[in-house]
Amino acid sequence: MADTISETVDLLYTVDQENLTRDQQIALGAALAQLAQAERLDQINERLRAIHQLLNTWVLRAPNDTR
Repeated sequence: MADTISETVDLLYTVDQENLTRDQQIALGAALAQLAQAERLDQINERLRAIHQLLNTWVLRAPNDTR
């Protein structure tokens, strides 16, 4: 059994799909779709963090920019 997320991902990508039943293929497809969604959400989260940092920088500089 996989102990880490990366090992689980590796397992998903190394499954021999030709030997799976139809139900197993559907389950694998669903797992891969969920993985893709999770990766997309992680990218969105990273971008939101960058935006948050930028906004915080602006807020911190705002009182100093009043000339």
